[in-house]
Amino acid sequence: MEAVVEQLTEYELERGKPMPNLTHGAIQANLVFELKTAYRTQYRIASEVALATQSEGSTPDVILYPLMPLGFGDEPAKRTDAPLLCIEIQSPSQSLEEMVEKTTVYFQFGVRSCWIVAPAVKGVFVYDRPGHYRFFYDNETLLDPSVQLELDLAAVFA
Repeated sequence: MEAVVEQLTEYELERGKPMPNLTHGAIQANLVFELKTAYRTQYRIASEVALATQSEGSTPDVILYPLMPLGFGDEPAKRTDAPLLCIEIQSPSQSLEEMVEKTTVYFQFGVRSCWIVAPAVKGVFVYDRPGHYRFFYDNETLLDPSVQLELDLAAVFA
């Protein structure tokens, strides 16, 4: 019997994470929509932005910076300034431990807050420092005092 060797796609190699499924993509779109709807005049919200984190860099699903104009061609491939918030959505093939390791990398880079979205339980771990989080789930309102955000989880998981 031959062993099956799974080939990583260019996406997975470039970003260092699995290809998103429909649930992941819908939650990511909902997060961006809800954040932009509520906070477009305060923050620059974007998805899939490469960061120059140690050692190879990383690409969070969603990031949040203070409001700033876009560079339109005058931007590095990887940002060297830390966003205020990094959001990672757990894929079925990722362990919670793997996701928590990402928060450590982001805090070392200088972010104020990290969220781990856990679709299987319709919940979000909101970290304000390594190892310290609050958990919000179902129809609760997520509160993140580190970046002064409130978010209706019912809309995120719709």
